Amino acid sequence: MRILHTSDWHLGRSFHREGLLDAQSAYVDHLVDTVRAEGVDVVVVSGDIYDRALPPVDAVELANDALGRLLAAKVRVVMTSGNHDSAQRLGFASNLIDSAGIHLRTSPHTVGAPVLVSDRHGDVAIYGLPYLEPELLRTVWELPQRSHQAALDAAMLRVRRDLARRPAGTRSVVMAHAFVVGATPSDSERDISVGGVSSVGLAAFDGIDYTALGHLHGRHTLSASVRYSGSPLAYSFSEARHRKGSWLVDLAESGLGSVEFVDAPVPRRLVTLHGTIDSLLDDPRWVDAEVAWVQATITDAQRPPRAMERLRRRFPHTLVLKFEPAGAEARQSHTVGTRVLGRSDDEVISNFFTDVRGAAPTVDETPLLTQACDACRLTEDAAS
Repeated sequence: MRILHTSDWHLGRSFHREGLLDAQSAYVDHLVDTVRAEGVDVVVVSGDIYDRALPPVDAVELANDALGRLLAAKVRVVMTSGNHDSAQRLGFASNLIDSAGIHLRTSPHTVGAPVLVSDRHGDVAIYGLPYLEPELLRTVWELPQRSHQAALDAAMLRVRRDLARRPAGTRSVVMAHAFVVGATPSDSERDISVGGVSSVGLAAFDGIDYTALGHLHGRHTLSASVRYSGSPLAYSFSEARHRKGSWLVDLAESGLGSVEFVDAPVPRRLVTLHGTIDSLLDDPRWVDAEVAWVQATITDAQRPPRAMERLRRRFPHTLVLKFEPAGAEARQSHTVGTRVLGRSDDEVISNFFTDVRGAAPTVDETPLLTQACDACRLTEDAAS
């Protein structure tokens, strides 16, 4: 049996205010083409279908289009809810949609009820575990502690009980949306920590033929049978070096066979640049960045005027501008308290300007700042 493992579509998400719907639509095209070309039997999507609980209409339309095209390709789909999804909205009418071959698993109460898919070697039991919020399950499942480990352990206990009742030789696939120890997060995932306990151990999935993980946006191979597919698109500059795509998984008669990564199309490369503004604007090494999405960090001692405007003349797709002047660490070595103690309001504001942009207020700015301080003091006096 051939399974395509993907996750974290985040339909409806933007990238630093740049719309991604066209890129996400191109990924759906790629997904359907891969299913047809590779003879995929089942597509598993391990959570975060949408970017927020109430997705925009065009994101819902794209999800509907993706599912319709996958059905037309005669492939089964198992989809779980992630921490960004509304389990209730995504799981609407799931019992009716099951009959069409689209299996939405969004309720924790169904984790021990697999989707059964058969091939010439027998059944494959696919257990779709939605994102499990420990606080919501603590009482219902009588969890021993308020942690993701406790919630996942309880879910896997139900999975193993069901699997033990299946005929010998039944192969198993688990889909989970969690932070598993050994993987590295990026900047674009939402924190799911509960009292500082957000991770689960790899041993939770022992004995399962393949575990299709979602939540982290980078692909990871935690063991031969436990993997993150990562998101199909980059959603932060911390993912600039990620290789995006999905896992093509073959299950043999006795369990896991081969696993191959299928690269997804890249709508626009991500590049991070670091240096003085003149070096970035003049250095021929950065010619490839002229068509990329750019995050630029300027290291000039003083903040250059119109920096974003000037950068965009060469790099029109610059989205993020940071200012990290050389020597800033030394200027910021003292605590805020020691740097403002005994200083007037004017001095504090003047020092703030110097720290932020690397230069003191100009002769034109100084009287304006003084007037602002005076206005604040007058307002406080009038209030008292």
